[in-house]
Amino acid sequence: MTSVDFIVIGSGIAGLTAARELSHGGETLLISKGALGEGATQVAQGGIAAAMRKDDSPTFHYADTIRAGAGLCDPEAVRILVEEGPLRVRELIELGAIFDRVDGELDFTREAAHGQRRILHVGDATGREIGRTLGTVLQSEGKVKLLSHAMVVDLMMDNGRCVGCWVLQDGEILGYQASAVILATGGCGQIFRYNTNPKGATGDGIALAYRAGAALQDMEFIQFHPTTFAKPGGTPDSRFLITEAVRGEGAVLRNDEGQRFMSRYHPDAELAPRDVVARSIFQEMQRTGAGQVWLDMREIPLDLAARFPTIYAKCKAEGLDIGKDLIPVAPAAHYMMGGVKTDVCGQTSIPGLYAGGEVACLGVHGANRLASNSLLDGLVYGYRIASALLRNAQMKLHPPRNVPFVPFANSAFSTNAELRLALQDAMWEWAGISRSGEGLARLVAQLSDWQVLCEPRGADPESCETQNMLQVGLLMAQAALARTESRGSHYREDFPLRDDEHWSRHQVIVRVFSVPSTGS
Repeated sequence: MTSVDFIVIGSGIAGLTAARELSHGGETLLISKGALGEGATQVAQGGIAAAMRKDDSPTFHYADTIRAGAGLCDPEAVRILVEEGPLRVRELIELGAIFDRVDGELDFTREAAHGQRRILHVGDATGREIGRTLGTVLQSEGKVKLLSHAMVVDLMMDNGRCVGCWVLQDGEILGYQASAVILATGGCGQIFRYNTNPKGATGDGIALAYRAGAALQDMEFIQFHPTTFAKPGGTPDSRFLITEAVRGEGAVLRNDEGQRFMSRYHPDAELAPRDVVARSIFQEMQRTGAGQVWLDMREIPLDLAARFPTIYAKCKAEGLDIGKDLIPVAPAAHYMMGGVKTDVCGQTSIPGLYAGGEVACLGVHGANRLASNSLLDGLVYGYRIASALLRNAQMKLHPPRNVPFVPFANSAFSTNAELRLALQDAMWEWAGISRSGEGLARLVAQLSDWQVLCEPRGADPESCETQNMLQVGLLMAQAALARTESRGSHYREDFPLRDDEHWSRHQVIVRVFSVPSTGS
C-alpha cells in the first residue's frame, strides 16, 4: 500500500492542471490509463473559448452558454467559467502555449452558437498544444509522480469516504491511499459505434464513482458532433473529427443532391447549435437515403492547409483536396454533458472524492455544450479543485489503514470484442441522435441481460473497460427513457417538444446498495 497526499486519475487538461497545482502543496500521484497525453485533450481541434477581445465580454459569453444549455445550465457554474476563463488562459500562455496570432495579436475564430469571435486556436490542433504545454511544464518541474499504462479498477472506500484507489498494472492489483482522489478520466464516447473519442474514452470515471455510491447527473445528455469524415463504405475506425471551426470560417453543408439545407432547419444555418445541426444532417441523410452529407470548404478565403493542417493532411490521405473537393461528413458521439455530480469546487457526494472535466457534471454545459467550452471547463475547474483542496487545512492524509481489495461484481469479462461491438451498435441504434421510448426500453432490457450473463474472470484492462461501458450505457439508457421530452442533445421522436413545465430539472442517479439480511 502506497500513500500520497493527492491522487489525480486522468492526464487530460483537467487532470494535468489539477495535478500541477496540487503538487505545490503536497505529494501528488497522477495516474494515466495510457501514456501521458493520449486522452481527448490531445485530439481537440477547434480551440478554447474565452472572452478576451475588446469587443467581447464574459457577460456575452455567459449569455451564449446559457442559451446553448437549453434551460439546464447552472448559472453560478457558468459565471465562474466565463469570468475565470480568461485569467486561466493567460496563465496558459505564460506557461508557453503558442496560440495562432495575426500581426502579433491573438487570432480568434467563431463557432456555432457563439455571438462573438472568441475561440483561440492553434491551427486545428489546439488540444495537442495545450497538452504539450501542461505536460512539459509538469515534467520539467518534477514534483508530480507519474504512473502511466495503469488502469484504476475501483475506488478505495472506508466508512463512506474515498481514501484511495485500486490500480491494475502489469497484471497486478496495487493499492494507493490519499487524502483526496480527483477523477479527471474524460468521457464515454466509445460506448457508441460512431464517435470522435480516443480508444480510452470508455466511461471509467463515471462507472468508478457510481459503484462507490456517488451521485450522477444528466446521464441522458451526450452531444453528437455534426461533422466527422464519413467516407462512403468506410468503417467506423476510418472516421475522424472535422472541427466546427471550418463552418465558423465559412464552410457550408450540402445534401446528397448538392443543395444547401441548413437554412430550412434554423435561421443561423450552419452556425446553429450543435444539436440542431447534427439532427438536421441526420434528417437529410434519412430523407435522401444517403450515408452522409457534404461539407463544402471551397469558398473559404484562407490558406486551408495552414489554417486546418490536420484536416488537410487526413483528407489528402483519403484522396481529397479540401480546397477543391466536397468532404463526406456525418454526425458521431462527441461529448458527455452528464457525469459525476459535483459542486463548483469539484466535490462529489462522497467525502474525499472530487471530479473535473468531462467526467464531471456541475451544470456548466446544461443539456447542450457550447462549442469550445470543454477545454475551458477542464482548465478552470481543474484549477478550482486544486485551489479548494489546498485551502482546506483539514485535508491532511489520514493514517494508512489496511483496507482490503474487494473487486466489484462482474469486475472482468472474458475479453470479448464481439460483445463490445454489439454494445456500441445497440447504443448507436437506440440511444443515438434520435431516440424513442420503444427503442430505449429495448436497450435497457438488452444491456441488463448482458450484465447478468457476464461471468467474473481474471482481471484485464479490456474486460474492465467493457464492464464500465455496459454500466454507463445502461445508466444513460435509463435516464433517456425517463426523460419524456426533447431538450438539447436529447431528442425523443415520441416526445418531440421541450416540456418546461415538467422537465426543467436535472435527473440524479445514485446506486442503491443492498443490505445483507440479519435473519431477524
